[in-house]
Amino acid sequence: MKFLKYHGLGNDYIVLDPAEVGDDLSRDRIRLICHRNYGPGSDGILLGPLPAEGGRRAVRIFNPDGSEAEKSGNGLRIFCRYLHDRGLVGAEPFEVDTLGGRVRCRVERSGDAVTVQMGCVSFNSADIPVQGPPREVLQEEIKAAGRIFTFSAATVGNPHCVITGEKPTRDLACTFGPSIETDPRFPKRTNVQFMEVLARDCIRIEIWERGAGYTLASGSSSSAAAAVARKLGLCDDRIAVCMPGGVLDIVIADDYSVTMSGPVTKVCHGLIADEAFSTTLPD
Repeated sequence: MKFLKYHGLGNDYIVLDPAEVGDDLSRDRIRLICHRNYGPGSDGILLGPLPAEGGRRAVRIFNPDGSEAEKSGNGLRIFCRYLHDRGLVGAEPFEVDTLGGRVRCRVERSGDAVTVQMGCVSFNSADIPVQGPPREVLQEEIKAAGRIFTFSAATVGNPHCVITGEKPTRDLACTFGPSIETDPRFPKRTNVQFMEVLARDCIRIEIWERGAGYTLASGSSSSAAAAVARKLGLCDDRIAVCMPGGVLDIVIADDYSVTMSGPVTKVCHGLIADEAFSTTLPD
């Protein structure tokens, strides 16, 4: 099975062509491909381009645990770079369909930077979703592994839980992220960001990603955290989001539509041997 690998600020994805994969992309194969020891290893898989209505292109996004994600900011930027590398898009804006909605994209500087209009962020409990009465989910309490945190929830096509009032660290994300991800109030689970506001135009986050675990960067997490920071009055409309993998530039419009810009790097291409798929992964 042929593959290409890219990363966006250390958040890496395997890109697979549907014509190459056929009907062979089962949950077990997704888990093996993403595994760092038994496969090429990645934070997820992008399957595309797939045909979409109106002649557009679509992409399916899979997490390392085999589940399917509605949207991924870094995944989308990587997919756009892949389309550019194949000569399928040029410098003009184009649209891509995802399970989490349609996005408008543009590849810049010969492919090493990509801008994506991620859509509008909603804080509404029914949209995210978050259980309980209809409301904007802002500055509520959540208990995880014996500690109480203050959080706001948002969706940019996929669910996010933004923790404020804590200094973000990898240990904090890894210790409490799993409990928050699977908290019963989030029926579709949730991505988790621990956020610190550094200035009116800069925040820092650590991320626990739904279905993937700890990750160095995330485009949708950056978008959600920046939107929460503006919604709470902590930041203005242009925000640099600092993560262990690097910085993404986010612009939040008055209607909370988000534009995200950042780099993409091609890592390698290769062939996954057939015998790799004979391995049974340990639990």
